[in-house]
Amino acid sequence: MKDLFSLKLLISLMMRVRLRIYGRVQGVFFRATAREQAKRLGLTGYVKNEPDGSVTIEAQGPEEKINQFVIWCHNGPPLAEVVRVDIEKNLEPIKEEKNFEIRY
Repeated sequence: MKDLFSLKLLISLMMRVRLRIYGRVQGVFFRATAREQAKRLGLTGYVKNEPDGSVTIEAQGPEEKINQFVIWCHNGPPLAEVVRVDIEKNLEPIKEEKNFEIRY
């Protein structure tokens, strides 16, 4: 019973966000670097390029770690030039998600 309570508490502390990043964010290692950053922070989710030249990210984890990741996304890797980040909060966490991946 205690383990079930702990699991429910952990899930309730998790948050999931969707980010749409605009600017020079494709062809500058944004996806690979975002995956490295997310893994370093212990986040799950995915990153993918969009046809319009932007990048979409869904990330899930503790709020503090998500906030750190969002701050990183406003800058991105050294070759990126981020001009805008749209954030959609309060997405339903995906309990089964185990990794942070690049989607194609």
